[in-house]
Amino acid sequence: MKTERRDAIRKIFASLAGITGIGIAASAKTVSSPEKETGEITNFQDVPLFSGFTKLGNLVFVSGRGNRYEGDIKVHTDNVLKVIEGELKKAGSSMEKVLKVNVYLNDMKDFEGMNEVYKGRFGKNPPVRTTVAVPGGLPPADAYIQMDCIAYV
Repeated sequence: MKTERRDAIRKIFASLAGITGIGIAASAKTVSSPEKETGEITNFQDVPLFSGFTKLGNLVFVSGRGNRYEGDIKVHTDNVLKVIEGELKKAGSSMEKVLKVNVYLNDMKDFEGMNEVYKGRFGKNPPVRTTVAVPGGLPPADAYIQMDCIAYV
């Protein structure tokens, strides 16, 4: 009796595995990858280095933004957020559609000042965020802050 049951269960699993395998193989042939779209490309000595943003399907990936400006961390944060907002608009998205932000600070002592300017910039439902300090400076030009993000359109 136990042997018959085991054999029946094995046959069921074998047939399900075969059907599933065929279904997976058939669907794999019909799935195409979405078109990738990029924003303005930054070149280094006539070699493409990175895009301001990349879209894949309904997701937008904005590259790290930062620079050295006159002023404190609040001025730097405001400028970086404005650049990110501009890239999102070019990609057909907005600050309210940001899902994830990475913040890189040259010094964690700037955390409170950055938060003061950051607060409220992404609407009433802010994205998830990671903030880390990168001792030794941030490119370009030894920036105080750099940010990148992922959004949807």
